[in-house]
Amino acid sequence: MPDPKAPFPIRLPNGDLHHGTVHLSEVLDHPNIQVGAYTYYSDFDMPKGGAAIATRIAPFLWPNQPETLRIGRFCQIAHGVRFITASANHAMDGITTFPFPVFDPETIRGYHPDRRDTVVGHDVWLAYGAMVLPGAQIGNGVIVGAGAVVRGHVPDYAVVIGNPAQVIRMRFPEAEVAALSRIAWWNWPDDVIAAHRDLIQSGDVAALERVAP
Repeated sequence: MPDPKAPFPIRLPNGDLHHGTVHLSEVLDHPNIQVGAYTYYSDFDMPKGGAAIATRIAPFLWPNQPETLRIGRFCQIAHGVRFITASANHAMDGITTFPFPVFDPETIRGYHPDRRDTVVGHDVWLAYGAMVLPGAQIGNGVIVGAGAVVRGHVPDYAVVIGNPAQVIRMRFPEAEVAALSRIAWWNWPDDVIAAHRDLIQSGDVAALERVAP
């Protein structure tokens, strides 16, 4: 098990820390981003400091906006993943989409045409270059393919690819998905997760359910 409090959780064979992978919960200090333990982000050109990393992955989410980005525990976020949060949206109910209010200091603060939160569940793999659009709700155990553009609701343990992202298969049968939701291994105490890591990495849902605390 990696140390969940270590900003850089990977140590190379020569003993050096790998600075291309960070635990987001340990480096981000953004009032609108919530990230669970063990969730990591990898980048071939890692920005320096938490503020720069937040800007890299969620470039339109400014502090104290009305929406939040919430990411669960044990997620894996690859290089190039971007969260295009609600603050990026323009009003679309008028004749123009031009954001006149943002150019006026008297009106910019109250200009929030989209207030939806973006939510990523637990144990989600967001592969290289995936883009998550405003208001997306990604379930637990989801795999988002490289370059996918995700919007709307993605069910637990689905595999999605493409633009717009479509479910191409479910990782487990419906009954096993329900069992995994009950098991919620990501919420177990760390020592219990460590003790049953091999089972968690296996495909035997029934065996994992038998040892659930």
